[in-house]
Amino acid sequence: MSSSAFIPFVEALESLDSATYRTTMSQKGVRLDVACCNWQSEYPYTPTVTAYMAYSKSAIAILFEVTENHTCAVEMADNGRVWEDSCVEFFVKNPTGEGYYNFELNAIGTLLAARRTSRESATHFSAAQLAEIVRYTAFDHAPIDICDQNSWWAVELIPFSLIGLSAPPTKLDVNLYKCGD
Repeated sequence: MSSSAFIPFVEALESLDSATYRTTMSQKGVRLDVACCNWQSEYPYTPTVTAYMAYSKSAIAILFEVTENHTCAVEMADNGRVWEDSCVEFFVKNPTGEGYYNFELNAIGTLLAARRTSRESATHFSAAQLAEIVRYTAFDHAPIDICDQNSWWAVELIPFSLIGLSAPPTKLDVNLYKCGD
């Protein structure tokens, strides 16, 4: 499914704290429902996921809000297997060349980020690059396993420089996902 959205500019996103970030994004960001369920016949359960996006002079920001029946996040190491946890994903087509970038954030703030030319071929971000990405989540950075319905949120602020840009682009091709193997 393809659609387009106007992503609003929000001044000084880089200077917000976690509480202000969530409020600002939900009030000023564009709301996007992540409502497509891939493999519906194999996996009929669909959590409720809403994303809010905005950008500043130097970065793109995404707030994910998730309600699901079971939240589990145990991966503590960046660039680890976060897709096996309750996880949200932001994919962006490389605006300056081939391939794409993916940013996968689990419910406790562990991040996988890479530049990819295919699903199998990836150059993962270094620790220094990962440190440039602001991330906040509803939970502390410690393993969790909540076996009943609950809600959580996660925020990412990704500098444009990490996707090869020196300024905000006029257009980005992106995908948003929620997963949890």
